[in-house]
Amino acid sequence: MIEARLWKPLKNGAVQCRLCNHYCAIKPGERGQCGVRENHDGTLYSLNYDKVAAINLDPVEKKPLYHFQPGSMTFSLATMGCNLTCSFCQNWSLSQPPRTGADIRGQVTTPEELVAEAVRLEAASISYTYSEPTIFFELMQDTARLAHKAGLKNIMVSNGFMSSECLDALKDDIDAINVDLKCFTEAFYNDVTGARLQPVLDNLKRIKHELGWWLEVTTLLIPGKNDSTAELDQLTDFLVNEIGTDTPWHISRFHPDYRMTDAPPTSGYSLDTAYSMGKAKGLEYVYVGNMPGSNKQDTLCPGCGKELINRTGFSSSVQGIEDGKCQACGRTIHGIDLG
Repeated sequence: MIEARLWKPLKNGAVQCRLCNHYCAIKPGERGQCGVRENHDGTLYSLNYDKVAAINLDPVEKKPLYHFQPGSMTFSLATMGCNLTCSFCQNWSLSQPPRTGADIRGQVTTPEELVAEAVRLEAASISYTYSEPTIFFELMQDTARLAHKAGLKNIMVSNGFMSSECLDALKDDIDAINVDLKCFTEAFYNDVTGARLQPVLDNLKRIKHELGWWLEVTTLLIPGKNDSTAELDQLTDFLVNEIGTDTPWHISRFHPDYRMTDAPPTSGYSLDTAYSMGKAKGLEYVYVGNMPGSNKQDTLCPGCGKELINRTGFSSSVQGIEDGKCQACGRTIHGIDLG
């Protein structure tokens, strides 16, 4: 447990956490909505700083990041906790227990040890992932700064609900991020995730146009919840007009989990419809994920259509890209360290 960052005192010993867009006002002895930040006598503490609950060496494509160091391995880590309450959460056993007052479990680990292990495993980057990295901000920031000194890149996989102060603090520490744009209605965000849509949209625009991080966006398509043609039309318009056609969009297949077992898995037809809509609007890089047998994971040149990055599962093979351009037609292929 260490003193938290990004908070301010309020009256009568209460504090306001400034880490995400909940801006929780926390009375003495109580915790914020994430369950991992607690007010002790007027000081806010992070309860999960040294409790790493998940570690793995992953292909960077698993994040998913398809245009950031493709073919490389990333050292992935997480603590318990999350600031959202998604009823379809695939990692609910990691993200949700602290919200109900359960013990915050994890292995005592320091940022120095994490970076040393990433270097030993010859990872190209460190990913803050699995749960929501915003809620282990202090551990992420300390680790990211050491990672840069060791020549490693830093990746966030996030729900995008962090505060503007959080983005300010991480500006020089993060290199790439995948943000879940879970839907395009406030009702879904309120009812299903316990959050709001507009802050996520604002953060996406700021990440892309101000921070300079490499950005990719993922939408989990849930039948009957967020897959209507009207909603996807609005979502893809936002990506094209506000974020940019060069930002990769990952459409991910839903399967029933946690508290949402009443919805069926996403159909191939629904995924193909969303894919076609994104491409028709002008998005240059659209991908279908979590769908075995899908042929919509390869990177094609948006100019001539040549296959440039072939993907099988989470492995990738770069071919036909030189100095960031398609060797066949010279079209710029957007990304970082594409080969």
